Amino acid sequence: MTTQQREVSNLNIANVLTTLRIAMVPFFGWALLHDGGDSATWRWVAFAIFAVAMITDKVDGDLARKHGLVTDFGKIADPIADKAITGMAFIGLSIVGDIWWWVTIVVLLREWSVTLLRLSVLKSVVIPAAQSGKIKTVLQAVALSGLIWPLPHGDAHGGAFDFWPGPTGEVLFYLGQALLAGAVAMTLWSGWEFVREVRRQRGTRAA
Repeated sequence: MTTQQREVSNLNIANVLTTLRIAMVPFFGWALLHDGGDSATWRWVAFAIFAVAMITDKVDGDLARKHGLVTDFGKIADPIADKAITGMAFIGLSIVGDIWWWVTIVVLLREWSVTLLRLSVLKSVVIPAAQSGKIKTVLQAVALSGLIWPLPHGDAHGGAFDFWPGPTGEVLFYLGQALLAGAVAMTLWSGWEFVREVRRQRGTRAA
């Protein structure tokens, strides 16, 4: 399998999709922050970009595994692409006032520290995808998607967003916040599980 993986060209559909996700990040950030985040049209554009990025995240992984397109480039670029687009979502939503900054800081510290740790042990330790990590990814994607929508709430955006009449927008916004709370909890828990597994495998190898 190792010899076969070395023979796979980096120029394959899975890696192209991964690279495309990375290229989407600045466009997504620009759309989300356009007009201070108060443009409903550009918030929908930002949501569309984010949704495409989340879909390609799953598609490129499935293609790589199904067709034997796993490469060292993909192993490094895929988690970077994932953390870049979600990180931009957290930062952008904090800038426009829809997510508290402490939440963004905690999540980004966890995400990037785990990503760097994963890359540092890539050659010596194989960490399978844990169920908690998958749940974390889904919760983050759903929560961030909902909060990117132009949802009216409190005094943050006022009448700038009037797509949902009555209290519907408020309900959807706070539902997104509740999902985000669950995502933060799973983000911290899955990070702890990952670090624990790395320590366990390193201890086993040392023994």
